[in-house]
Amino acid sequence: MDKLKMHTPNKADENFKKLAALFPNAVTETLDENGEVVRAIDKDVLMQEISCTVVDGKEERYQFTWPDKKKSVLLANAPISKTLRPVCEDETVPTGTDSEGKPYCSSGSIDFDTTENLYIEGDNLEVLKLLQETYLGKIKLIYIDPPYNTGNDFVYEDDFAQSTDEYLANSGQFDEEGNRLVPNAESNGRFHTDWLNMMYPRLRLSKDLLAEDGAIFISIDDHECDNLKKMCDEIFGADCFKANLSWQRTYSIRNDSKGVPTEVEHILVYSRDASWEPGKLPRTEKMDAAYSNPDGDFSPWMSGSPVASDAATHQGMVYAIQHPFTGEMLYPSDKAHWRYSQEQMLGYMNGWCGYKLEDLHDDAERARVCGVSASEIRKNVKAIVLADSLEISKEKAQAVYDKGPWPRFYFTNGGKGGIRRKVYLDAVGGRIATNYWCYDEVGHTDEAKKEVKALFEGTAPFDTPKPVRLIDRILTIATDKHSIVLDFFSGSATTAHAVMKKNAEDKGSRKYILVQLPEKSASPIYNNLCEIGKARIRRAGKKIKEDSPLTTQNLDIGFRVLKCDTSNMKDVYYSPTDFDMNLLDMMANNIKEDRTSEDLLFQVMLDLGITLSSKIEKTTIAGKKVFDVADGFLIACFDKDVNNETIKAIAQKQPYYFVMRDSSMANDSVATNFEQIFATYSPDTVRKVL
Repeated sequence: MDKLKMHTPNKADENFKKLAALFPNAVTETLDENGEVVRAIDKDVLMQEISCTVVDGKEERYQFTWPDKKKSVLLANAPISKTLRPVCEDETVPTGTDSEGKPYCSSGSIDFDTTENLYIEGDNLEVLKLLQETYLGKIKLIYIDPPYNTGNDFVYEDDFAQSTDEYLANSGQFDEEGNRLVPNAESNGRFHTDWLNMMYPRLRLSKDLLAEDGAIFISIDDHECDNLKKMCDEIFGADCFKANLSWQRTYSIRNDSKGVPTEVEHILVYSRDASWEPGKLPRTEKMDAAYSNPDGDFSPWMSGSPVASDAATHQGMVYAIQHPFTGEMLYPSDKAHWRYSQEQMLGYMNGWCGYKLEDLHDDAERARVCGVSASEIRKNVKAIVLADSLEISKEKAQAVYDKGPWPRFYFTNGGKGGIRRKVYLDAVGGRIATNYWCYDEVGHTDEAKKEVKALFEGTAPFDTPKPVRLIDRILTIATDKHSIVLDFFSGSATTAHAVMKKNAEDKGSRKYILVQLPEKSASPIYNNLCEIGKARIRRAGKKIKEDSPLTTQNLDIGFRVLKCDTSNMKDVYYSPTDFDMNLLDMMANNIKEDRTSEDLLFQVMLDLGITLSSKIEKTTIAGKKVFDVADGFLIACFDKDVNNETIKAIAQKQPYYFVMRDSSMANDSVATNFEQIFATYSPDTVRKVL
């Protein structure tokens, strides 16, 4: 049986393997700081392979950099031996540590066995690393509201002074004062540097989690907006930049404000793939009222312009189109230009998809241009041309219309006024979201505070929440009903509130993953921000169900609480050669004494890349506790003295994975029979040990 590695992957190793596969001639060896031979990439060979012009040394080139940038890249790639520990019920014995390095008790999960939502407490850099294998390419939407670096906020204190090995050993530890967050005052000489070094590795890791059709929305103010955009251009690609949304965060500006008052904040939008396009918003009644039936057509329509306003000097777009019924040659009015090519316009006018004009009119000469369009245009572009002077029976016109909604054109003033497009209400769908989001549509800061106060009996335990309507709009244009949504600066958990509300409205099954560092809170009731966030989710979910009891019976308002903590495994598990053999004999149990079977299960799920919201069933087989995850995909047993009866019963279930402790077999006979039992009942099961 293979041994589980029980730590996150070394992304530098993965990147090296990818480069070595593409450019084997660039693989070489060198000496490290200890004089030992290690693998390496020859930079000069690699650069010659990928560049027409070699870029090296101090040559001037376009780039965005800052002090310690290279170290932040190393930090993003460095593996960690951490885990996520489940908190099913309210803790009475503290586990994990808060932002001051002190153990704390966490409130428990809601509907732990059935919910598909996750609330993760811990440093988001570490959590993002832990999620890499399990959620690689699965997240449809990431929304984050990181610290704005205004001079009063805190930034995460990531240690760039440690080597990779030291970071692996010490990740999650704290300095002598127990500080994990440091104030980033404007007087700090590294004011921008500290913030960029905090954000860069987190965004690097978040990109890998995005699905191919996924996007990230990042709230930010003016202080770091420019730097954030340059950084995201590098990480996601400049061609994946989709928008700099301006959110009108306030609706009343104080007259005594100094300078130019700030009315908007930014939301930068980047996609994983450059072809991504946002969805549409619902139409308003005011928009629909603009459509009418001026000529008694079958569906409300409005006039659309066929000319491009900026095409006055565009070559090849001035040409006549022959009226199909009068034969008159029509030019755009005022020497404007057609929006479409001549071939497209002919296709629009004549592409009946097999429906002949002569079926509607006896004059074959007037229908002589029918069928001119190319076959491909005829397949994809459907249009009906109507003339004011042409009388078409309602029955025949209805027969054409019944073929499906499509764009149509009509001639104004019998053709003398040119051609205009009919835009039909039943074919327009929703409305496109612009880059200006007004407060009356998506909410404002005061509204957000009122939402929180309404849930917490008039108090506001969190200072800077975002309005639910703002996140709701993002969900509308960037998710479908089954998306996974990630927020790794979750704060007051507005994202969870918005996801539940959206699911209640459209019967969706979106799932959220929230990540929050347990920072100390000024609230006299809640010890840290995690407790505030979880309290809000509980209260918001309850209110949503109370407001619509008949339509929210199946709404998932629960969440699994997971705490980022040190590995369940003792040091000897990772580096047995560093320990004396006599000591190894005494340490046959390589699992920490304070860890439970549930703790081990979730670290195994992380290691094997199994979704952390998977259904978990607990059964007893021959007196041993057995976990069945995702309907038999993984079966695990961590009890001691496992016998042949338990092994046989598990093998007969034919799981994809089976995991047990290396030392948990009852005796040598069980160990001898183990492989034979699985070879008999489930030879394809992948067997792993701790």
